[in-house]
Amino acid sequence: MGSADLVPGVSGGTIALVFGIYRRLIDAVRTGSSALGRFVKLDFAGGFSLLKSVEWIFFIPLVLGIGTAVLLLAGPIEHALEVYPVQMAGLFLGLVAGSVVVAWGLIEKRTAARFAVMLGVAVAAFVLLGLGASKDAGLADPPLWAYPAAGAVAICAMILPGISGSFILVMLGMYQPVLSAVADRDLFVIAIFALGCVVGLALFSQLLHWALHNHYDTVMAALVGLMLGSVRVLWPWPNGVDSTDLAAPSDFIAITVGLAVVAAAFVVGFNLIATRLEKRTTADEVDDLRV
Repeated sequence: MGSADLVPGVSGGTIALVFGIYRRLIDAVRTGSSALGRFVKLDFAGGFSLLKSVEWIFFIPLVLGIGTAVLLLAGPIEHALEVYPVQMAGLFLGLVAGSVVVAWGLIEKRTAARFAVMLGVAVAAFVLLGLGASKDAGLADPPLWAYPAAGAVAICAMILPGISGSFILVMLGMYQPVLSAVADRDLFVIAIFALGCVVGLALFSQLLHWALHNHYDTVMAALVGLMLGSVRVLWPWPNGVDSTDLAAPSDFIAITVGLAVVAAAFVVGFNLIATRLEKRTTADEVDDLRV
């Protein structure tokens, strides 16, 4: 899950889903969120009671694995983005395209209304992402408050299938600043980013449970639209993910397109293979998503 969420396009939530641990993850996060709420209300007895019910033997190794993957891979990915920006953007675009296929397959009823939601969100995301001339120019040196704010938003994608936390950071223009902080072991920035993640996850888990339980297909359609609209950021030309400008393919075309195709095939193929190995059907995945 850590490796997946570090790369824009592959969702840690999807990894949890296809390996059959999604419901356990959501249960642990929701229980921890409820415990935090009790502590805020100074109900310490109730808070500790809820914490005791968390499946820590499952949750702690999962969190440690995610953290280890992030620390090990942040440096190499940052280097690749600097040296091969166009090719990496093509790779990310392919990963998102594969995730669109996976997420679209999880919609139970593909009605005209859901298609309209998907299209509306896609257009809105595409237009809004184009309002800034350059992600790099706007957030090359982001203010300190931007890190916890970005963490609070991006962490929500960790428990959503089909959309990754790094993808959200790319959309916010915070992907490379956060990646650099992790690669450079900037503990202060990492700490305030992590604090934002904790707060965002605690608040969002309750909302996610309600939304998926009551408006499952609409939520999934909106997620697909969000990923489609992200083409504005992930389009490789002219400068990879450092610009929201769009240009005709100009350099490294064959390699970039090839990477995009391979990446998309990998995501779709991984989902198919993992579900078959776990003997899970689309209906099983939908049931887990409805939590």
